[in-house]
Amino acid sequence: MALKPPGKAPETAATADPALDRKRSVLRYILDAYAQTQPEAPFVQFLPGPTWTYGELHRRVRLRASALAQAGVKRGDHVLCLMGNSPDLLCSWFAINYLGAVYVPINTGARGHMLEHILNDADAPVLIAQAALIERLAEVNPGKVKTVLVVEGEAAAIEGYDIRALVDPQVEDAEALNLSQPIEPWDLHAIMYTSGTTGNAKGVMSTYAQHYTMGPDAFDCVEADDRCMICGPIFHCGSTLYVNAMLARGLSIGMMREFKTDTFWQAVRETGSTYCLLLGVMAAFLLKAPVRPDDRDHPLRRAFITPFGEDGPLFAERFGIEAWTIYNMTEIASPLHAGPGIKTKGIAGRPRPWCELRIVDENDMPLGDGAVGELVIRSHRPWALMAGYYNNPAATVEAMRNGWFHTGDSFRRDEDGTYYFVDRLKDVIRRRGENISSFALESEVLNLPEIRECAAVAVPSEFTEDDVLIVVSPASGHGIDPASVIERLAGTLPRFMVPRYLRVLDDLPKTASGKVQKHLLRKDGVTADTWDREGAGASRAVRLPVE
Repeated sequence: MALKPPGKAPETAATADPALDRKRSVLRYILDAYAQTQPEAPFVQFLPGPTWTYGELHRRVRLRASALAQAGVKRGDHVLCLMGNSPDLLCSWFAINYLGAVYVPINTGARGHMLEHILNDADAPVLIAQAALIERLAEVNPGKVKTVLVVEGEAAAIEGYDIRALVDPQVEDAEALNLSQPIEPWDLHAIMYTSGTTGNAKGVMSTYAQHYTMGPDAFDCVEADDRCMICGPIFHCGSTLYVNAMLARGLSIGMMREFKTDTFWQAVRETGSTYCLLLGVMAAFLLKAPVRPDDRDHPLRRAFITPFGEDGPLFAERFGIEAWTIYNMTEIASPLHAGPGIKTKGIAGRPRPWCELRIVDENDMPLGDGAVGELVIRSHRPWALMAGYYNNPAATVEAMRNGWFHTGDSFRRDEDGTYYFVDRLKDVIRRRGENISSFALESEVLNLPEIRECAAVAVPSEFTEDDVLIVVSPASGHGIDPASVIERLAGTLPRFMVPRYLRVLDDLPKTASGKVQKHLLRKDGVTADTWDREGAGASRAVRLPVE
């Protein structure tokens, strides 16, 4: 369903592009329009929790915006949110933007130095937080935060903070709301902090135009009866873009508090969800679950799986859905997507019309088809890429050098113009003169039935360069015999890719958004419980075939 704002504005360079038309790209105006034209249409079904129509959403957002305004939040302010998926987080995000303030979500896994850095860097005087997460504030310096507004319970006083309950008024405070100044597509709607695996987390400044380009503009496959399952955290851009995609069309979402393999399909059925985003690891978890006779008894029609590994086609076949993929990161705006019916590991798709892509070498010189290099991007649409890293001009200049945003991802392009993800540049393993894609190696390991998840990382080799360590967790009901795993991999992989080391963990360390924290595994390296192919003893050592 397309948003039809009242009246017709003159056709200008801005209104001709929906990303630059505030009535179509700015949250406040979209909410106002749908509350007027379809107040009874459902917008969100929380699991667990209530269902809100567009009218109810609009009412709650204005009341929450009134409460925030009474607490001193005004247009342009940065407002931190430390919450997981919940009615309170969605309502707070929308209310912050409704006021013209900037949504600054914090990963719920943040604590200690990571949390302190964000509190100090974000220049946000107000933090909204779930009561259960408040205690970690006692561990850190409050930085610029003065006021903490608490939801979902009560919290004890903590020195250095003014902690109070966030209570929405019964009647909105029109004077406090002060909505007279318009919000433009090039205004900031969010600052989203990256995971910070190579240093302090960087705050990505995101405009409304960027989020329109990233979400609503990217999903032309969405149909009028679609409902999107949000199973990832909305403090992460991967899920916020899907919320925006459905909001801009007047459609609806289901929202899980967190992704769980054993409740995902139940949630899909209960909400009637027809499409979703799945990280590759989520799809792998679902695929490793025991086969059931009702595997295809659900309303899901399509799944965007990213990155798209060897599990993708198997997932589509088993569960009877269309497989799609999309390539994105917080700093860009979904420049590549592919589907339906894709089958090739690593496929990311073809460029969308608003952007220009290149694959370049270490000196930013363009590479030809088939060559592997870094993917860089620039935009023909104003504000479609990030507005920079907040308080970090040096990092902004480094990322945008030579006029192109550098993704840090290695890609290749075929002669038809289709792009394929190879690996994160920092995750490439260099062994005996060969570059090893950790993504390709992990995909091969995940083909083994006893492996639920896998991360391949480089560890120092006695012969310079790297040796290969795989860290794996077992599928339900399975044990892992390292020698057997390596023997089977030796039969399918080039000799230089066969791992030397294997470590088994019950679960791999992950961020709250579901990404494996490879930097922690690299830091651990070869531990006492790591199995060594070359030191396993004569009876268990694996001898590789001579090539």
